[in-house]
Amino acid sequence: MNAQPIHFKPSQGFRARSKAVVDNPFLRQSFRGAMDFLMTKRAGQFADAEELESLRTLGEQIRQYSLGKLPELLVQLEENLTRNGIRVHWAETPDEANEIILGICRQHSAKLMVKGKSMVSEEIELNHAAEAAGIGALESDMGEYIVQLAGEKPSHIIMPAIHKTKEEIAKLFHEKVPGVDYTDNVDELIQIGRKVLREKFLVADIGLSGVNFAIAETGTLCLVENEGNGRMSTTAPPVHIAITGIEKIVEKLEHVPPLLSLLTRSATGQNISTYFNMISGPRKPNEKDGPHEVHLVLLDNGRSQAYADEQLRKTLQCIRCGACMNHCPVYTRIGGHAYGTTYPGPIGKIISPHMLGLEATATMATASTLCGACGEVCPVKIPIPDLLVRLREESFSPPHANPAMRGQGAGYSRLMTAVWRGWAAVYRSPSLYRLATWLGSRFGWLMPSNQGPWTSVRVPLRPAPKRLRDLLKDRA
Repeated sequence: MNAQPIHFKPSQGFRARSKAVVDNPFLRQSFRGAMDFLMTKRAGQFADAEELESLRTLGEQIRQYSLGKLPELLVQLEENLTRNGIRVHWAETPDEANEIILGICRQHSAKLMVKGKSMVSEEIELNHAAEAAGIGALESDMGEYIVQLAGEKPSHIIMPAIHKTKEEIAKLFHEKVPGVDYTDNVDELIQIGRKVLREKFLVADIGLSGVNFAIAETGTLCLVENEGNGRMSTTAPPVHIAITGIEKIVEKLEHVPPLLSLLTRSATGQNISTYFNMISGPRKPNEKDGPHEVHLVLLDNGRSQAYADEQLRKTLQCIRCGACMNHCPVYTRIGGHAYGTTYPGPIGKIISPHMLGLEATATMATASTLCGACGEVCPVKIPIPDLLVRLREESFSPPHANPAMRGQGAGYSRLMTAVWRGWAAVYRSPSLYRLATWLGSRFGWLMPSNQGPWTSVRVPLRPAPKRLRDLLKDRA
């Protein structure tokens, strides 16, 4: 694969990328149809409002309980994983995570890594790091495989290729997969992909996967999937490397079923996923299959920053279901690529600033209507609208010592601050307000026709020639 790395610059390019999608009626229609379909499926799974609210409350409590004990649970997880024969590695940054994974590959003289679905591997851009080191990295999730062939990033955390039509995929397979004739039959396209991937599972040196839940008390890694590629990636190659963020941890096995029920029903409208894998160690001497080595890479990448603040910590409750994206009026119109980040949509707006810094994401929190739909459908009750407001404050307030976030004050402007302070002063003083409205009604013709972003999609703002008080006086 010759995909080029995407340099994350959402602040600089978000508006232009969004406009490109909005100006494309076909893409807008496709996104709208896909999101409506997913919302309908989710609604069908939660027909009982009381049951849904009870389950959401339980999910929230489990995640908050786990995060409240995160440091000690991570220690317990490492101890039990090590006891089970799984080697644990810690990475603070994406570069450290890549170096750990590539170091394991070098130890085994690996030439090919086959990957189950892992958004964290997208987060660290592992594919590009592996290719730069001369190691092939092949996605085995069908959606991920499609976007990898296209040289793109996933546009949705659950359905990576949701922006692609079957005709586009047919053309892609015909051009990129040797010996494949053009066909837009969906079943045939799936079989083509499966044939390619099955051959790779047999010869891969390394299998890599994500982790949905890590159970501290048993040292077990849980993996949720529908296609079986995750099971193949974690059992067929001789070495399995799992990578996950430090927040994907629960204390007990009994904490998993409620979260699994919320995850599958919220994400794809399924009662349960097709596969639920539980990995507690490498192959034992009397076992016939499984990897000889299992490694787990625990990644921080800004998560400790979020954890340190009581309000921002709620960001880490996320179980990566994607429901907030499916219901977001912004995401459903512009899709995932417009954001320029690994995690798009509402969850991306609140988690990306911790990973990339507010310098690169200062305007992301403002790309929201604050309608509250994301918070209402979040299965673990993350207060996304409240966190977006908090991030706006962090981005646009004056820089100060000991900030809660890296890049705090990145969007601060002295001019805008002065404008809003002046506005506040006028509205606090009745005499100033009367003077300002009188001047506006008499000299409104002086208002410029170009008023920045406002007039890019609207007519210029001009005060009415008569104030309301003047109109009422005339009627008296």
